Amino acid sequence: MNPDSPARRTLLLAGATLLCVPQARSQAGLVAFWHAAKQTSTVILMRHAQTEPGVGDPPGFRLDQCSSQRNLSDAGRAQAARVKVAFADQGITPAEVRSSAWCRCLDTARLAFGPATIWPAINSTFQGQGDPEQSKTQVLAAARAWRGPGPLVLVTHQVNISHITGAFTAMGEMLATRHVDGRLQVLARWLV
Repeated sequence: MNPDSPARRTLLLAGATLLCVPQARSQAGLVAFWHAAKQTSTVILMRHAQTEPGVGDPPGFRLDQCSSQRNLSDAGRAQAARVKVAFADQGITPAEVRSSAWCRCLDTARLAFGPATIWPAINSTFQGQGDPEQSKTQVLAAARAWRGPGPLVLVTHQVNISHITGAFTAMGEMLATRHVDGRLQVLARWLV
């Protein structure tokens, strides 16, 4: 194809436009996330920040011993710190922060939001741990009752978030949700 041809210029322009679309979507998504986070009855589900490589936890891990678990990486700690800055920049203070008992969730919650309460209802249900239906029931009940002011933040695991909302989340991703007709409606999402 001739480098100066109209067809080549059209292809280049189309390619450049496509490269801009994800950024535009992410910016629009971020605006929607912050708008939703400021609403009275918002519940934010957050998957823990980036961890060291691996899936699940090593055999024989213990909840009372962080060194036996898969923990946050340096990138994950930096990711959680960015959440803290972003919420402060937006003037949003969560009214309550609850976390899974896993160290990667607690560390994420504390680095991003400060004090956090362990809530067993959002402990991991990966590989048969816990009862996913009971977890979902408890989260939905808390969301139905939540009125703020400020969002309720739940720092948990991908498997729990997927079971509750049907959405897959990356490490460090947040879903702004609201209880609607017995389910959590995802209003917006943000990957830090």
